[in-house]
Amino acid sequence: MRADLPVVPDRDTAREWLTSELQRPEYAERESLLSRLVNWVLDWLNGIQWPGTGMSGAQLGLLIAGVAAIVLLIAWLVAGPVQLGRARKGSAEVLDTDDARTAAQMRTAADAAAASGDWRTAAAERFRAVVRSLEERVIIEPRPGRTAQEAAGDAGERLPAQAAGLRSGADLFDGVEYGDRVATAADDAALRELDAAVAAARPVATGSGTGTGATGSGSSSGAAAAAAAASADENADKPGVSA
Repeated sequence: MRADLPVVPDRDTAREWLTSELQRPEYAERESLLSRLVNWVLDWLNGIQWPGTGMSGAQLGLLIAGVAAIVLLIAWLVAGPVQLGRARKGSAEVLDTDDARTAAQMRTAADAAAASGDWRTAAAERFRAVVRSLEERVIIEPRPGRTAQEAAGDAGERLPAQAAGLRSGADLFDGVEYGDRVATAADDAALRELDAAVAAARPVATGSGTGTGATGSGSSSGAAAAAAAASADENADKPGVSA
């Protein structure tokens, strides 16, 4: 037998190839559409008059190419929207609007996930704890719908020494929560360090406060805000460190 002749699948083999391809995880996210496509293709395969050994190599190649094209078309129709949806989710909020947990509670959840080896959950909860602690210390104002990148940017203005670490933490959060990044123990350790560094940092006042109002200068209000933030820092819970 010539080695360059194409391998011709019979009906059962073609069905097996198609079923195996469509069992990949990304297709499960489009189950209703996938079911219709699978049923249509399988019905089509059942109706094919499969050739015997007398068909020429060119005809066999065209048939195989046709089956492969259908499988690839289904893969593109299903996986394309899934990947697009993942990309759009990358800008989702870092804290759910109905999540009323404190930073300490989020750290506890992160520690529990880390203890079980669930690094994805540990990393996500650890960064959420950082953002919640920033809200609790009045370094950033609570705002529904804030994304990880927005939280990092807002906090970085008040904590410039931690701005780079906050951006890295936001990138990590987006990658493991809404992308394809696989979290590791090292990622969790890096977020622990970020949490501790942010907790120890003291915010700087924002704005020059040059305007003058009826009751005094704008700089007085800026100083008062800075003093309030500093006072909140003194009363903030420090993040725990797990072995």
